[in-house]
Amino acid sequence: MENKQYLIAEARREQVIKAAIKVLTEIGYHSTSLSKIANTAHISTGLISYHFSGKEDLMRNTLMYLVEHERSYIKEKVAPKPTYMEKLVAFIEASLAYVGTNGENSNAMLEIVFNGRTPDNVPYYQAEVHEEDGLLVLLKDILRNGQETKEFGDFDPQVTAMIIRGAVAAARGLPQKGDALSLEAYSEHVIKSILKMIR
Repeated sequence: MENKQYLIAEARREQVIKAAIKVLTEIGYHSTSLSKIANTAHISTGLISYHFSGKEDLMRNTLMYLVEHERSYIKEKVAPKPTYMEKLVAFIEASLAYVGTNGENSNAMLEIVFNGRTPDNVPYYQAEVHEEDGLLVLLKDILRNGQETKEFGDFDPQVTAMIIRGAVAAARGLPQKGDALSLEAYSEHVIKSILKMIR
């Protein structure tokens, strides 16, 4: 019985978080309110307050949800690859594919990161992070292990990992219309450039 109640509560929390993502994407962080999220989720604001202590708590949990969703997606693509070269290519392809197929999630994440604040009124993007970004850790491990197996040449894994993550972040701002570079073409260029760097 307790397990069933837990699953119901988790499903309700996810419903609220998904509604928050939709509202964040449509009207931005500052215009987002619990009442607008409740309207989108077709529930009462009281039900949101039962699961989250307020907007800030909901935004923090939404950010954690988004980070974990992206991390799981990329890890799933990387894990089965047999070589570190293939893992690296899969990491870059999956990271950029996620941007292309989960635009709402990406936009909501940016809204929270740049507009949300810690209890000390520090923007999230300026806050000291005690746990290193899980995807950055995975990427550095791929690069270091590839060096150890001699698949990759001599370079700084930390710097290279940050360059790759920067290229992925930049893809979020790619224009979607006109003669703009497509995400697929961008992905090919990034992979080609990175492979030159590491060989």
